[in-house]
Amino acid sequence: MTKADGVAEVTDADFGAEVLAAELPVLVEFTADWCPPCRQMGPVLTALAAEEGERLKVVQLNVDVNPETTNAYKVLSMPTFMVFRSGEPVKAMVGARPKRRLLEELSDVL
Repeated sequence: MTKADGVAEVTDADFGAEVLAAELPVLVEFTADWCPPCRQMGPVLTALAAEEGERLKVVQLNVDVNPETTNAYKVLSMPTFMVFRSGEPVKAMVGARPKRRLLEELSDVL
């Protein structure tokens, strides 16, 4: 998986602890190695994690090796971004986007 710097990778095993039980809102990128738009999002997520780290936790989940979480949230397209707050998904967005647009879309959940 193309991992973004400064962005943790979560798995089916630790999704509950890392995402659902997190104090901060969490942006999860559902991603895959074979997905070119996912690779484009790497630098965007790195920058987002660096800039918004005090308000937002940013993580990645590889859909190919974590089918339980992927299926539980009915993720079909990559990349899918989901924001979780207090253990609940509060927003979902599909497809690569520039950082400015991503920040705009996240403004109502931060």
